[in-house]
Amino acid sequence: MIETLQTFGLILAELLVLFSVISVAVALINRRFGSDRIQQWMADGRLPGPVKGLLLGAITPFCSCSTLPVLAGMLKSGVAFRTAMTFLISSPLLDPIIIAGVVILFGWRISIAYTVVTAAWALFAPVLWDRLGLSQQVKRVKVISDEETHTPWRGLRAELRPALAEAWSDLRPLLFPMLIGVAIGACIYGFVPQDQLANIAGDGKPWSVPLAAVLGIPLYVRVETMLPIGLALRSAGVGLGAVFALMIGGAGASIPEVSMLTALFKPRLVAAFVVTVIGTAIAAGYLIPLAA
Repeated sequence: MIETLQTFGLILAELLVLFSVISVAVALINRRFGSDRIQQWMADGRLPGPVKGLLLGAITPFCSCSTLPVLAGMLKSGVAFRTAMTFLISSPLLDPIIIAGVVILFGWRISIAYTVVTAAWALFAPVLWDRLGLSQQVKRVKVISDEETHTPWRGLRAELRPALAEAWSDLRPLLFPMLIGVAIGACIYGFVPQDQLANIAGDGKPWSVPLAAVLGIPLYVRVETMLPIGLALRSAGVGLGAVFALMIGGAGASIPEVSMLTALFKPRLVAAFVVTVIGTAIAAGYLIPLAA
């Protein structure tokens, strides 16, 4: 019980700090450059918008939850649906730290396979969502135009106070879902021992990959944190595919993130996101071992 409460406190504190810092940074960027310029940057050009979203996700070492302030800023700036959703999927799963960690722990072939599978799903899923009409499932977000709000940049000190107010406005509706999600995640995290995962997801068990993908979601972890855990599980007899399915499920769609997404998305899009992450985890679980 004490360990569960400690986990709850640590996760909640981490999220509050991350959200505060990232929300203020996003607000300052919006105030400095204006939503019109940000929208132009992320629009189709020499590089398609979704590819820009993928690259932005790959260079931002965020956990699944801390992508949300950036996502909210994108939506408010009018960034295209496919571009924003590609960023949402790719940010917690692809960054240089993760790729380097996979190379060190599992080898370069596994790293290439991991990168290709996760990048492909991050680009493909938003196209499918758009075709299914799920772009209409984003909750009403007022797009901020420069004509309404953008004023000349007055310097960091002068802009910090309004940026803090804007960050608090963005964070406030997410607080209750955050508390609920963190509480659920901490409870499950405290009662799912690693040795039990090894028993049910060992090599040669046909259900291990889908089961690991689903079991990963309640575990709020960053991929960087999950890599050494995955190596330990691999040493304990968990299949390589199940390790990556667990890692992607846990890092891509934690319960706190899914809970907070309900403040931005309607139920159908939240469900599509969860199914996509599970599908990515399962695909990676079956395809990555082929590169070993």
